[in-house]
Amino acid sequence: MKQLLRPFLAIALMALSLLVVGLQNTASAATADDLNKDARQALQILYKAYPLAENMSRSAKAVLVFPKVIKAGLVFGGSYGEGVLYKGKNVAGYYNSVTGSWGLQAGAQSYAYAVFLMTDNALKYVQDSKGWEVGVGPTVVLVDHGVAKNLSSSTMKQDAYAFVFDQQGLMAGISIEGTKISLIKR
Repeated sequence: MKQLLRPFLAIALMALSLLVVGLQNTASAATADDLNKDARQALQILYKAYPLAENMSRSAKAVLVFPKVIKAGLVFGGSYGEGVLYKGKNVAGYYNSVTGSWGLQAGAQSYAYAVFLMTDNALKYVQDSKGWEVGVGPTVVLVDHGVAKNLSSSTMKQDAYAFVFDQQGLMAGISIEGTKISLIKR
């Protein structure tokens, strides 16, 4: 049994190495202008799918948009994408989103996500931290169609709300829990 497992593990590690290099090259924008354009287009897609998100953007202190995150895995997996932090219509910084995982997984996909930072404390935490791990720090609610139906300006009490959208490819499940978001230079 061990002899059968070794080649599989070697192949999985090689695939993971290629995956990490490919993710960084595929999910990164060529320039700040490209990233800004992609992020604004992603927001328009989000607002069409979730009109509530556009309303949230008006009261949010900032919106962190990752227009293209690439996720792939074969036992070991990961995801990578670059995004823009907007305060109103102004760019307040550029960030990357990195996740590593292992377990029963196979496939590849791309998706976008946006985090609406609703409080000054949440915005300050993201800007001041050396790397924000989602699930640690500000409370983040992942919004799906069911949650969106029950949200209104009077029920939004959390620090941040995240929307995952524009999914393409073949891989089961999306989660941003455990994702590390870090400031980058563009």
